[in-house]
Amino acid sequence: MLKSTSLLLFIFSVMLLGCQSEGNKDNATKNQTSKSNSKVEIADIETGIKAYIDNKTKEADGYFHIKDENKELRLKLVRVHTEYLSNLGPNRHFACVDLADENGDVYDVDFFMEGKPGAMDVTETTVHKLNGKPFYSWQQKEDKTWQRVPIESASNELLGVIEGEDEFEFYYETILPEIENDAKVWIPIAQTDKFQDIEIISMEIQGEYKILTGKEYGNKILFLDLDKEHSNKPIKITYHVKRKEKGAYTEENTDLGKYLSGNVLMPVGNQRFKEIVAEATEGKENDSKLIQARAIYDYIIDNMRYAKNEKYGTGDAVYACDSKTGNCTEFHSLFISLARTANIPARFAIGAGIPSDRDEGGIDGYHCWAEFYADDKWWPVDISEGNKYTALATYYFGRHPANRIEFTKGRDLRFEPAPNSSPVKFMAYPIFEVDGQSVVSNAKFSFQRIITKEI
Repeated sequence: MLKSTSLLLFIFSVMLLGCQSEGNKDNATKNQTSKSNSKVEIADIETGIKAYIDNKTKEADGYFHIKDENKELRLKLVRVHTEYLSNLGPNRHFACVDLADENGDVYDVDFFMEGKPGAMDVTETTVHKLNGKPFYSWQQKEDKTWQRVPIESASNELLGVIEGEDEFEFYYETILPEIENDAKVWIPIAQTDKFQDIEIISMEIQGEYKILTGKEYGNKILFLDLDKEHSNKPIKITYHVKRKEKGAYTEENTDLGKYLSGNVLMPVGNQRFKEIVAEATEGKENDSKLIQARAIYDYIIDNMRYAKNEKYGTGDAVYACDSKTGNCTEFHSLFISLARTANIPARFAIGAGIPSDRDEGGIDGYHCWAEFYADDKWWPVDISEGNKYTALATYYFGRHPANRIEFTKGRDLRFEPAPNSSPVKFMAYPIFEVDGQSVVSNAKFSFQRIITKEI
């Protein structure tokens, strides 16, 4: 049941994290103190690491230099992961930063810093990931300190997978834009299905609102009609989520035809896609659709590289095919186009992944995935995660872990009233329109896992 609240309080404890939920780990001690006991704010840490990188860039040749395995990297700042900034104790801090080289490769670097606001210095840097693929993971010991773990020794949970069931509160927050006269906002609303039980605990919303239902996929959208007085105000939604691990499953009354035709950015049957399908499934032409889908899955893992270059995040299957790079939207858009070209029904969904190796804190944006139909069942796949973690490539063909939440299904989404950008290619973040013009939206996700204590 939807209800408004006067204020939704988010309580964030100190996160000993790095990118993808890790933090200072080898260097963390029992003397770590919480943010509430520190005078250094998270914003100060962000300012400190940006200033450090900027100063070192100016001192050099316009690039930030890092030595990695006897190779010197020349990098440009892409972003600071604000959700992972942490106080590790008095005058000791942690930051996780994305930096890109001249070829577009993105290095995920852990920084350990010391000092007070305005006078922070970096004491250690560690290259953690290259284009999303980790070189190591982190594991918390009994004394609450952390140690590096080689990827080949890491458990599935350290690599992002919670099997069975997961339960958590999920916090969705956005800040409204500056509004001169009037504005409209569309926000996706998660729904209960066979694999997730969704309860909306509270909503802090502005203006007049109603819940829309998508015309083709049944997605629920919160629609807000706003005016000037709502400028820069927050919208907050708190969910209670119980999620099950997803394997192959049956579904009644599915219109498979709509999952064989093309979408705006996912065409079907062009010459290049036919050639790729023929190459990927060579020798398997008479095999089952399940075997052919696995061949296409393997082709994408072998030939695509996780990298956030140029047009990434648009879900453009042709761009993914040409560049052989992208994030989860490109990986799964290309898979869906190729699967449909091979006469295998396939479909798209988007939501967020919940970190598996910590129990609270920020989440690094949306995540998306796909499903295909074979042997009278829908089979879930997560190809970008299978690409990052080779050890889990088999797991992600046919399974989705329990630690995630789904917002919307499908592509080219339509609902009424519709934004000027309709049809919407996919939807995880809000859509803002001010005075009829599209405005860049924002969203921040965080979570708190619910842990049942055994008696």
